[in-house]
Amino acid sequence: MAIFSVYVVNKAGGLIYQLDHYAPRADTEKTFSFPLDLVLRPHDERVVVAFGQRDGIRVGHAVLAINGAEVNGRFTADGKDVLEFLGNPANYPVSIRFGRHRLSSNEKLMLASMFHSLFAIGSQLSPEVGSSGIEMLETDTFKLHCFQTLTGIKFVVLADPRQAGIDSLLRKIYEIYSDYALKNPFYSLEMPIRCELFDQNLKLALEVAEKAGPFGPGS
Repeated sequence: MAIFSVYVVNKAGGLIYQLDHYAPRADTEKTFSFPLDLVLRPHDERVVVAFGQRDGIRVGHAVLAINGAEVNGRFTADGKDVLEFLGNPANYPVSIRFGRHRLSSNEKLMLASMFHSLFAIGSQLSPEVGSSGIEMLETDTFKLHCFQTLTGIKFVVLADPRQAGIDSLLRKIYEIYSDYALKNPFYSLEMPIRCELFDQNLKLALEVAEKAGPFGPGS
């Protein structure tokens, strides 16, 4: 079982805290000869696989590194265009590492804002008055769980679909937020959370949840 990440979103839809707790390693590195038997295309400032799958490399995977050096979007570590580099037979054989693109800080901010809007839409679509909004979204690889407080703060956890005790964990995170963020004299409401004690206790709570499931009394 695993808990992948935690997001805290303020009542205006701004991301004020984010933690990547566990990221499954799905990178694949292979050595290729010319011509490359995968079709690559630029997409959102990165180079991704558009056609062809082999050895764990899937359509949508991005080029993460070439010859052991991390790429920077569509450019190699030394500033060369990735597609031009891979189109030159003189650069082969070449080692390429593919994998899922890591979300940037700006992308996380945008996604948090989008979820805030979806949450509001969910509340408005409800045939009953006083709907709580979206509490869970489920896919084949993860579940998104959300708990909104009376003051509008949203705690969002992404976890393995088989992970138990997430409802208890969400309330535990709210307790940690109340104890180590709200009671911090240097913290301002609705602003990003930068508190070492909050970080430490949150990570501990995630580890306990992964190992033991629901939280018991006094935990």
